[in-house]
Amino acid sequence: MTVPLVALLALFALAVVGVVARRAPWVGAVVYGGTATVCAAVALWAGFALAGRSGAETITLPMGLPWIGAHLRADGLSAFFLLVVNFGGVTASLFGWGYERAQTTQSGHGHGDSGPVLPFFPLFLAGMSLVLLADDAFTFLVSWEFMSLTSWLLVLSTHREPDTLEAARLYLIMASAGTACLLLAFGLLASGAGDYQFDAIRQHAPTAGAAAMAVLLILLGAGSKAGLVPLHVWLPLAHPAAPSHVSALMSGVMTKVAIYAMVRVLFDLLGEPVWWWGGALMIVGAVTAVMGVLYALMQDDVKRLLACSTIENIGVIVIALGLALVFKASHTPVIAALALSAALLHVVNHSLFKSLLFFVAGAVLTATGSRDLNRLGGLIHRMPVTAVLALIGAAAISALPPLNGFVGEWLLFQAILNAPALPEWSLKIGIAVVGAAVALAAALAAACFVRLYGIAFLGRPRSPEAAGAGEVGVAMRAGMMIPAVLCVLLGVLPTFVIRLFEPAVRAMVEAGPFDDRSYQPWIWLAPTSAIGNSYNGLIMLAAIAALSIPLVLVIHRWASDKVRWSIAWGCGHVEPDPTALSQYSASSFAQPIRRAFGGTVFNAQDRVEMPEPGDTRPARLTVRWTDPAWAYLFTPIRRAVNWLADHVDVLQFLTIRSYLTLMFTALVVVLALVAVVRS
Repeated sequence: MTVPLVALLALFALAVVGVVARRAPWVGAVVYGGTATVCAAVALWAGFALAGRSGAETITLPMGLPWIGAHLRADGLSAFFLLVVNFGGVTASLFGWGYERAQTTQSGHGHGDSGPVLPFFPLFLAGMSLVLLADDAFTFLVSWEFMSLTSWLLVLSTHREPDTLEAARLYLIMASAGTACLLLAFGLLASGAGDYQFDAIRQHAPTAGAAAMAVLLILLGAGSKAGLVPLHVWLPLAHPAAPSHVSALMSGVMTKVAIYAMVRVLFDLLGEPVWWWGGALMIVGAVTAVMGVLYALMQDDVKRLLACSTIENIGVIVIALGLALVFKASHTPVIAALALSAALLHVVNHSLFKSLLFFVAGAVLTATGSRDLNRLGGLIHRMPVTAVLALIGAAAISALPPLNGFVGEWLLFQAILNAPALPEWSLKIGIAVVGAAVALAAALAAACFVRLYGIAFLGRPRSPEAAGAGEVGVAMRAGMMIPAVLCVLLGVLPTFVIRLFEPAVRAMVEAGPFDDRSYQPWIWLAPTSAIGNSYNGLIMLAAIAALSIPLVLVIHRWASDKVRWSIAWGCGHVEPDPTALSQYSASSFAQPIRRAFGGTVFNAQDRVEMPEPGDTRPARLTVRWTDPAWAYLFTPIRRAVNWLADHVDVLQFLTIRSYLTLMFTALVVVLALVAVVRS
């Protein structure tokens, strides 16, 4: 535990440096460079701990609750998530250094002021690491709240933007509600042992009723942080409001801390699971996956699109966790290990390609000053390196082979195809429906990122800013290249990372994904499967190359090299408009899907204003849609809260005699409840 503890102290020290020397010209390099170094050390420590199959390490610090202290523990599960979090911290620090230099240069302030991000950036990473190391409920909740507050302050760092304050307010409300749910959940978990230490909770499993309530509260508490529908409403607002490297951490990393909380409680602290726990997770995950990608297809803001895509990917991970719980409850641990491996592999994959895509969004914002897809276009000619890296990220998140996104979803489908091994017919049919939802979400995700890449990087520039864009600096390109290379490597050689987190899987379900395989070659991914499927990334890569390279050579050999001029296709018009306005826009690209799904799900409406012939006013298309979570859940809650506030406002005008009566009545009610519980 020496390395993570020293790293935590170093991150706190870097935050102090960011405050004290915030106007120094070197402070950005010191804070971001120091954060990258510290995170790299923790990531290496976690990787060696997983590779060496090290046992759990514990330590008690003299802080926290009196006579109890703060209990910290590093086991296989926490080491895996520490690796994910801190590797994300390395790339975000590298990109963030170049991003803030570019932003301050463009704003004309030079290096005179580091801005409000620097002090809270290392604190945010420290808070996430503390959550992963916590070994008692009090330390976990304090660390969770610290993580939430530092990320909230990072969102507020762009407070001059028009929508930031509303996004930060909503995030703070949802974070507070989520923490309250987690507090109640840990109270139920500790009711059997009377102790908030995780070891005591493991040894004294709660009653069936308390366990059921704890499952629902964990779904609410951790699910709101992860972005599960319908608790997602803050995420498309807060994640894009932050600076791009912070957005990458919030979407690519912080949501994984919420996944860790689910895994820790549902697989570790609650004891033997019940099948309906997994069923509930699969239902919520399937709705989240489909709704998340539909939300993304409705967005024209690049960062908001990526934030909504995070909702979809969290849904896929939660589906895999639900499958693992169902198989574990049905006493098929090897298949449960397969499903849990799919979840953890997608945790790694999403942290890589979502961080990459947010970095790309930051690079585009730096080069053009815009996040609106309808003002971009043609960037492949002006930002060629960024365009190639964006293509890798878009292909990976679309689950195209041989990239890492394909492997994660392929492994999930292997678990889904093992549903016939379950005894209950309801589960067999339900899992088939969930598999169809995953397939639909994957297809819509591919359409979503074809739209993103095609509108932003292909075609002609749609604005003068896009026409004048240029490639970003070396630090930003390096920050993008690292996750892009890993997206390719993990797609070609996924067995390495699966072997790396196998101790975490074995600790949660008491089996590994390859336990029934006497021999597992390092280039083959052949997990337990009733239908005997396997995956070889090298063969897949070779097959794609063997088909693509000859095609390219033939085209270049036999195609004419003469320059040909022709009128661009203009949707059937005889004389198409030569301006960029004749291209597909982001709205027109999404219109078929919006009409197919949006009218039912989002009450989407397209309004066209077409002037009469001779009228010089331009035609206008207005698209309006409503998030059903706002319409049917949060708006009624807001109205109820306002009504309640208006009616209890009278309490502040009572006499002292009335206040004493209320206090006495509350005391009697509490004592009566305690008596009932103890009896």
